[in-house]
Amino acid sequence: MPDTPRLILIYNAAGGIFAQLGDAVHKLVSPETYACSLCAVTYGAVSMHGAWRKTLDSLPVTPVFLHKGEGKVAALAPGVALPAVLLRRGSGGAEVLIGADELDAIIDLGVLTALLLERLATRGITPAPIPSSG
Repeated sequence: MPDTPRLILIYNAAGGIFAQLGDAVHKLVSPETYACSLCAVTYGAVSMHGAWRKTLDSLPVTPVFLHKGEGKVAALAPGVALPAVLLRRGSGGAEVLIGADELDAIIDLGVLTALLLERLATRGITPAPIPSSG
């Protein structure tokens, strides 16, 4: 059985609890200067938006969440501006699906979701139906 493709979401923010607390304050106090557009669209003050989680859970990929400064980022995405969304199949290199310039222009989760699904579909990856809650 082939390896499940990995959807690599690389945030332009440091990892760790103290960094996350600082980010939450920054997003509330001065959102226009917050450096991670991917985080700003997919997370509220402290947790991932439920609609984004449902989208990721519906995909036949394994989501991998990385933060700038992590060693894996340099190995997976050398020279790639952050934030970024990448796709990696097997042991090969990762392909940029959505780059920093595009992410910086997105201010709505629906737009990001539609773009991600379209980019994955052009690569033969489609989501499973999301069960309705009613």
